[in-house]
Amino acid sequence: MTEYWLISAPGDKTCQQTWETMNNVTNKQNSLSENYKFHIPDLKVGTLDQLVGLSDDLGKLDGFVESVTRKVAAYLGEVLEDQRDKLHENLLANNSDLPSYITRFQWDLAKYPIKQSLRNIADIISKQVGQIDADLKTKSSAYNNLKGNLQNLEKKQTGSLLTRNLAELVKKEHFILDSEYLTTLLVIVPKLSFNDWNNNYEKLTDMIVPRSSVLVTQDSDFGLYTVTLFKKVVEEFKLHSREKRFVDA
Repeated sequence: MTEYWLISAPGDKTCQQTWETMNNVTNKQNSLSENYKFHIPDLKVGTLDQLVGLSDDLGKLDGFVESVTRKVAAYLGEVLEDQRDKLHENLLANNSDLPSYITRFQWDLAKYPIKQSLRNIADIISKQVGQIDADLKTKSSAYNNLKGNLQNLEKKQTGSLLTRNLAELVKKEHFILDSEYLTTLLVIVPKLSFNDWNNNYEKLTDMIVPRSSVLVTQDSDFGLYTVTLFKKVVEEFKLHSREKRFVDA
């Protein structure tokens, strides 16, 4: 990756002479670097006391801006996920790729009027970057919530029987319907306990319909069974089922 340095060069009689001297030394003779002019307008400098008073604040502002910039870049990398290798081409400044923005930098007079004092310009930058930081927090929170909801939805569609939406796995014929006394329950049984379930589900409580349990489907770890019993013993059945580590669905 190309490395960029922002430098100030010792002045000759004119800026153009300084530029030509630097190019002769670094570019044409030794190919040390490719140089670009970084255009800064004539700012309202103010007094020496004002500059000294602003210097510490500019140092803090510089650190703040760098911190927020790194957070934006890091978060964009997280959003890209499997396409993280395309991070560089997705990092833009004013709709330009970063090398173009740096090498063709132009001061935005509308956002940062040069008739304002340096203090006011620094305050404008600080407020704008602070707003970017706040917007990032809001958008990242919304994105993380959406991502979490999507992951939960995927678990319901493709996860284990403990997390999946079972409605798409069962059919009408798996249930006793419109009975005054009987009902059908769904129970998730660990695969290692299939034999235990088949041998003992009828004994978990009274009033269970014999041989009523059917294996609806299974995954690598669990099986989904139905069982038909009298409605009056449902809660008792669930209690004894949980004691056996069978999960009521």
